[in-house]
Amino acid sequence: MKPMTDQHLAVLRRHMVEVIDLHFDLASEEIGKTAVDARLREALLTVPRHLFVPPQLAIVSYQDTPLPIGFDKTVSQPFIGALMLDLLDVRGGHRVLEVGTGLGYQAAVMAALGAEVRSVEIVEEFAQAARIRLAELDHDVDIRVGDGSRGWPEHAPFDRILVTAAAAEVPPALLAQLAPGGRMVVPLGSDDVQRLTLVTKNEAGATGTEEVMPVRFTKLETMG
Repeated sequence: MKPMTDQHLAVLRRHMVEVIDLHFDLASEEIGKTAVDARLREALLTVPRHLFVPPQLAIVSYQDTPLPIGFDKTVSQPFIGALMLDLLDVRGGHRVLEVGTGLGYQAAVMAALGAEVRSVEIVEEFAQAARIRLAELDHDVDIRVGDGSRGWPEHAPFDRILVTAAAAEVPPALLAQLAPGGRMVVPLGSDDVQRLTLVTKNEAGATGTEEVMPVRFTKLETMG
């Protein structure tokens, strides 16, 4: 069998996005819209997801399923990852905090959307691997190793916060670091029952939450 080329991978990436389109349409009653944001869709077509999984999984990286990346962690199913970013509504120039870098795929997509991205990862090996992958694509994402539930206060406030692991409740430090007018997307609940949740803060500082759909994420790890 011939080796996979960039052209082949582009076809698989396009198919992945078409499946995301289908999921958005099928879940439209739950998520309140029938199509992914056009700018986000273009970024998903552009960012090489196969570079953000272990090399042996590159060939299946565009299937609509979560994939293991080590340390009992996964990269999210493409539809769920796309839904989280669509709910976040990332725009060029937004200051974004990501909690849970993994190997850097979601950060790469947000950087492709023109955001100023900072990401906190508790697993040092992931942080280093993500730095290398993002640098190879010329994405300037600032990554540090630490407890993501504490945010990154030195660079707060953030226009957008993406949490890629489940918490029992919205971490208070993250809510405090969300700017007025900001949005946070986070899976909330127990190990058995989680809901993807949109958290908003208005210009007066009042917060609101909207449950979107059931999801299943690994637990947000904290330090002490």
